[in-house]
Amino acid sequence: MRNRSTDLLQCRPQIPSAVFTETMSSDERFQNATLRPIIKLQNDLFVEVFKNYVHKHKNVFYSLTVPKQMEYIENAIQKDIKFRNSLKGMVIGHFTVEEYQFYITNSSALNKRMMNIVKDRLIDNLQILQPLCA
Repeated sequence: MRNRSTDLLQCRPQIPSAVFTETMSSDERFQNATLRPIIKLQNDLFVEVFKNYVHKHKNVFYSLTVPKQMEYIENAIQKDIKFRNSLKGMVIGHFTVEEYQFYITNSSALNKRMMNIVKDRLIDNLQILQPLCA
């Protein structure tokens, strides 16, 4: 019989640059071992979800300068609670039971880490977020 945890762990991409040291905090270890691979796996979905978010908000995003677009992404993630919760759900849904049990012990700090990584990923994808035609 297949095991959900094993399947989840096997489908995650490896991140060779992820650093693990004896002195790192358990939150930082969780970030590098769990959050980063899941967010990398979900990258294309995050991009599409954000495009849909922009569309539902009258495409204002596309008329902004790049610095303002970066601000828009940050504000959407920080201030739109429904959007933020949706993004969190896309990550949490890929946790193993053991990872979830760790997550709930310090969810507030881990949510900050999670949303910062998602924000950085969306900003890194600004070019992809632009409409195809002008």
